[in-house]
Order: sequence, then C-alpha cells, then structure tokens
Amino acid sequence: MPIKFADIPKEATAILNDDYVVSGYLFKTKQKTSWAGAVFSSQVDLFPDDKCATPAKLTWKLPKPLGAPFTIDKLEMDKGGKFKLEASKDKVIPGLKVECKTDLADFNKVVIVDTYTGIKDAQCIFECKATNPMDFVAEATYDKGATTCGLKFGAAVLKGGLPDFGARFASGPFFCSLMATKGLSTFDLAASYKATPEVKVAASCQATAKGGLGSAQVGAVCKGLYKVKVAMDGSACVSLKHDVAPGFSLLGGLKYGSKGVTYGCQLSIE
Repeated sequence: MPIKFADIPKEATAILNDDYVVSGYLFKTKQKTSWAGAVFSSQVDLFPDDKCATPAKLTWKLPKPLGAPFTIDKLEMDKGGKFKLEASKDKVIPGLKVECKTDLADFNKVVIVDTYTGIKDAQCIFECKATNPMDFVAEATYDKGATTCGLKFGAAVLKGGLPDFGARFASGPFFCSLMATKGLSTFDLAASYKATPEVKVAASCQATAKGGLGSAQVGAVCKGLYKVKVAMDGSACVSLKHDVAPGFSLLGGLKYGSKGVTYGCQLSIE
C-alpha cells in the first residue's frame, strides 16, 4: 500500500525515535464513546513549571458528527488555548480524499489537502492554502515489489528549485531507505534488521554536501518494550514500557548527554 513521503524511512526511524520519554511527566488517555463512535483523547503535562501544574491538550475525533457526510479527524485545544480542526471527506470521487485544516482563527491559514489513490500502487497528495493555491506542497509515492520511491516539492520548483527524493527497499528482515532533501544537499540514510523474532536493530545518519557527516545513531528494541540507542554526539537513551493491564501502560526513559542525566515517565490509559 502506498505511503506518505515522510513515512519512507519510518520502518527504521520508529525504532530510533518513537517511545522515548526522557524528560517530563505525561498522563495520556484515549476513550471511545458511545456517541456515534466519537473518540476523546487527552494529554496532561504534570508539573512542567510554576505557572500551571497540569497544562493539558484535549482532542476529539468524530467519525460522523451529527450524521454529517464527513469526518472530523481532529478537534483539538492545546495547553495554550489554541485550536486545530481537521475534517475530511473520503471518496469524493473514486480514489480521492479531501481534507480541510484550520486553526479556527485565521481564514488565510486554511489548508486544503487532496489525496488521490486511484492509480494502482501509487499515492499523490496536493496541499495548498485555500486563499492562495500557489502556496502549495505536492508529493507522490509509488510501490513496486519490495521498493518504494517518492518525490516531494513546493512552489519553489516553479522557479528552478529541485524536488526532494526518497526511496526504500525491504526484503525479509532487512530494510533501508535514502532521502535526498533541501535541493539535493542533505542526505538521510536509515536501515533496520530483524535479528530475531523479538529483537530489531536500526541505524541512521545524516550528511550534507558541504559539511559531511552531521549526525548518526544506532539503536535496538526487544519485544517492542525495551529500547536503547546511542548517538554520535555522545548521548545515550534507554526506554522501558510495561503493560500493567489491558489498556493501562507505563513508559519510562532516561537520557545521558552533555547536559547530564534527564528522565521522564508517561502513563497511558485507553
């Protein structure tokens, strides 16, 4: 199935970046209600500063609000009191999904996203400002067997700019990806390997045409619960997830770096 351009390296980067809570304390909930399948989520930061002990982010997902023929994918209020609204309508025509995103404050910031999957093994996305269609970002990805390739570009390409390119290859336990972005001046390489049914290892690095190797990291995950990684800057992180009961989990992490040791914890209820 075709994926978004940004998700091309995700098979490896998820091992290296996801589920590392190494600072602060979070409390997350996610509950499906009986009101037309609506889902309510909350995220509370515990004691981040002296101004507010429990700033929160609240999110609703409404599959069919009041029987409407569209979906509210996100109605969110963050801890600063700012809003986000994302709504979508699938199958406007066969293979076409249309989304609308707004901050409910500035009409000039309303964004329209068209996703077309009517071509076999391909996905095309066009995103633009509702009031200025020339302020756009477009991308396309295509699957062919074990390989996925894609490109992404904005309005700068009309003035001679270069698009971003990406490709990935997966075969058995092995996965690798290469992303060339910022006018083909920045290159991101990521790879992962399933060493055993319970253990996966991954590595990534970024290099620029002028500066050479800028960053790199390697990591591993065991049973999807225990994670460790080390980076080129000398930092190291560990993470542990424990399922206390169905729908009740604890996630803790620790990081050692140039600024000393930091740690964090997240409690999730679903």
